[in-house]
Amino acid sequence: MKRVVVDPVIRIEGHLRVEVNVDEATGKVQDALSSGTAWRGIELVAKDRDPRDVWAFVQRICGVCTSTHALAALRSVEDALGIEIPKNANYIRNIMHSCLDVHDHIVHFYHLHALDWVSPLEALKADPAKTAALQETVLKTYNLSGLEPAETQSTLSAYPKEFPKGDATYYGAVQAKVKKIVDSGQLGIFAAQWWDHPDYQLLPPEVHLMGVAHYLNILDRQRDIVTPHVVFGGKNPHPHYTVGGMPCAISMDDMNAPINSARLAVVDESISLAKDLVDYFYLPDVLAIGQIYVKAGMVDGGGLSKRRVLAYGGYPDEPYKNIHDGDYFQKSVVRASGVVEDFEKGVAAAKFTPLDGKTLMDPKFVSEEIEHSWYEYPSNTKSLNPSEGITKPNYTGPKTGTKEHWEYLDEAKKYSWIKSPTFQGKACEVGPLAKYIVVYTKVKQGILKNPTWAENMMVRQIDTVSSVLGVPAHVWMCSTVGRTACRALDAQVAANMSRYFFNKLVTNIKNGDTSVANMKNFDPNTWPKEAKGVGILDAPRGALGHWCVIKDGKIANYQCIVPTTWNACPRTMANEHGAYESNMIDTKVKVPDKPLEILKGIHSFDPCLACATHLYNKKGEEIVSVNTDALCK
Repeated sequence: MKRVVVDPVIRIEGHLRVEVNVDEATGKVQDALSSGTAWRGIELVAKDRDPRDVWAFVQRICGVCTSTHALAALRSVEDALGIEIPKNANYIRNIMHSCLDVHDHIVHFYHLHALDWVSPLEALKADPAKTAALQETVLKTYNLSGLEPAETQSTLSAYPKEFPKGDATYYGAVQAKVKKIVDSGQLGIFAAQWWDHPDYQLLPPEVHLMGVAHYLNILDRQRDIVTPHVVFGGKNPHPHYTVGGMPCAISMDDMNAPINSARLAVVDESISLAKDLVDYFYLPDVLAIGQIYVKAGMVDGGGLSKRRVLAYGGYPDEPYKNIHDGDYFQKSVVRASGVVEDFEKGVAAAKFTPLDGKTLMDPKFVSEEIEHSWYEYPSNTKSLNPSEGITKPNYTGPKTGTKEHWEYLDEAKKYSWIKSPTFQGKACEVGPLAKYIVVYTKVKQGILKNPTWAENMMVRQIDTVSSVLGVPAHVWMCSTVGRTACRALDAQVAANMSRYFFNKLVTNIKNGDTSVANMKNFDPNTWPKEAKGVGILDAPRGALGHWCVIKDGKIANYQCIVPTTWNACPRTMANEHGAYESNMIDTKVKVPDKPLEILKGIHSFDPCLACATHLYNKKGEEIVSVNTDALCK
C-alpha cells in the first residue's frame, strides 16, 4: 500500500490537499482524504454589517464566481425582509447569472481541466490537414445545437467570421507555435503535468492539436462572454447590485443612461457569441474526447453521484414573493430542487426526495457537521442548520509532522478547514451533474407534469448524448467523463437562458416598464426586529446557499454552504465520504507516483476552494510524495 499526497492540487481556485492510499498491484484507491487547507472567515466579516451591504462583502469570497455569491446574499436578505424585486431586475439578474455559468464552464474546461485530457507534446505528432478534417467531423457528429426552443434561438451568429478558419494552415501555425515553446524548455502555461502518462496515448494526436488550438482560441475570446456584467453591473469581476433590484437605470432615449438601446445591442451580441462558443467549440470538444473514453470502458470516478445528489435549481421566470414559503421554487425555470438517490440503478429505480424553503431552514434536513473539521461547536452539539451556524476555528494539526509542517493528515480526527454539510445526515454531491440527474429523474418519473422549455431541453440533451455514446444515461453520467460532459451541457442551457431572459427584458422595456428596483422596504425602520432568510441558486459548481439572521437592523449571523463545501467536505459523523473522496476511491490509478486520474477526477468538479475556505492561510512547508510541478525537484 502506498500513501500518495498531492499538495497543492494545481489548476483550481484556492488551496486543496488530497491524500490517497493506493494498492500498487491493482491501482485501486483504498482510502482518500480531501483537505481544504485555508480558513474561510467571511462569516465573521459579515457579522454586524448592514444587510443592504452584505452582498458586496460576501461576493469577495471568490474572484471567479463573484456574482453568484452576491445573488445568493441578495436573495437571502430579500427573503428575510419580504422584498419582491421588479420584473426587469429579475430578468437582468438571470442574464448575469446565466452568462457567468457559460463563462465559468468554458474557462474551467479549457484553462483548468483540458490539460488533463490533451497534451501539447502529443499535439506535435499531429498532421495539421487531418486535424482540420477532424474538426469538421467533430462539428457534424457532436453538434447539439437545435435542441433549444425557437424562442431562444439567436438571429445573430459569430461563427465562423469571429474565429480563425480551422484549416491545415491554421493548425500548422498553432503546431509551430507550440513546438517553439516545447523546444525552448519553457513550457509556461503547459508546465506542471505528467505528459508521459499512458492516458495521453488514448487520444489520436489530432485531437490533442485541436484541443490545444481551441485552448488558445478561448483564451482570447472568453472575456467577451461576461460583457453583460459590465453593462448591467458596471464591471467584472464583482459587479454591482442592490437590495430590491438592480442599480442600472433604463432609458431608450438617453444615450448616457446605464441601459439604453446601444448597450442592449452589445449584450445581444455577447449572448450570441457565448452560444456559438458552446455549440461550435466547447460541447463538441468534450463529447469527442468523452466518446473515446467511454468506448475504452473508462467510466469510473462516479463516486457519490451514483448514490446521492442534491440540487436547488433556479432561474425564476418572474419575480417571486419569497423562498422560505416556496414561491421561488414554483416559478423557477429549472425545477431541480431535491435529492436523488441510487441513480446508478437507472432512472426508473432512482429515489427522489423534494427540497423546499422550509426544508432549508430545518436542521433535520440541512445541517453542517464538524466531526472531521477544524472547528468547534458548543458541548453536545454535533450539527447545526446554517441559520443557527457557528464559525469558531479549532485547529489541531496533522497526524504526523507539526502544525506548520504536515506529513500526513489524521483521518481518524480533524483534517480539513471545510465543514461537512449533510441532507438528512447524508453527504451529497452537487454540481451540473447533480442538477441534470435531478431534472432527468423528475421528468422521466412524471414528477414534473409540465416540464419547462429548459427542463425539456435538458432531457433531450441527455437522451441525445446517450444515443451518441451508445450507453444508458446512468452509465455515462455517473463518471468523471459524465461530470465533465454535464458541465458542457449546462453551459448550452445557460447560453439559451441568457437569450430567453434577454428577450423578456427587451419586450418588457418596449411595453413601457423601465423599473429596476423596489425601494419599499429599503429603509431599516420598516424592518422587523428579527428576521431570517435564505438565498439559493445552482451556481456554476452546484448548490449554493446563504443564510442570514437580521436583528436590530444588523446581520446577527451569516453562514454559507457553497458547492465546494458539499463536494470537498471531509467524512461525516456516519463515516461517509464526501464527493471528492468518493470520486478518488472510485478511480483506478495506473501510475501511483503520477496520479493523473486523481487530478482529472478532482478537476471534473471545478473546485473552488476560494469559496469553501477563505481569508486565512496557515500553510505549512510543502510535504508531498508527489509534486505536480514537473519543473520542481
